[in-house]
Amino acid sequence: MNIRYPGMASRALRGLDRALRWIVAASSIVVLPLSLLLFLQWPLRDVVQAYSREANDLAQVLFAVYVSIGVTAATRHHAHLAADAVARGYSNRLRRTLDTVAALTVVAPWTLFVIYAAWPSIAQSALQLERFPDTYNPGYFLLRIAVLLLALMALLQAIVDVFHRDGRATL
Repeated sequence: MNIRYPGMASRALRGLDRALRWIVAASSIVVLPLSLLLFLQWPLRDVVQAYSREANDLAQVLFAVYVSIGVTAATRHHAHLAADAVARGYSNRLRRTLDTVAALTVVAPWTLFVIYAAWPSIAQSALQLERFPDTYNPGYFLLRIAVLLLALMALLQAIVDVFHRDGRATL
């Protein structure tokens, strides 16, 4: 990873990049239990006639975590849906400049706004250990925390992308 600034800032950005890479890689395991829970809902409802709502609630939590981290994973792999047909004609330097400008003017302000706007309800939900409204199963507060996770990871990835020389995070 080539960071523009030497010393402590470079080490901090490399550490941040490694941490994001580790979180993205470690969270990929969430797909397996999520798929299993989604698969088991019908048999639980139709055959066992129990626990399908609990499986659904847990699947919602896992899906929220999966999506929260998946946005950063897509950013790291440059795999977002985009107007790529037009951008392919741009030089690497122009694409890098557009990525940097977008990270600074779109991603960072958006994530800061989401954190600011959502924080009161997230904090209240977590302090109360909010339950799912339909089933009263525990864990609904984890869905709200996933919003914070999404915004924080997107903000940290934007910081890495702005200071990363070639515009690609290490995979």
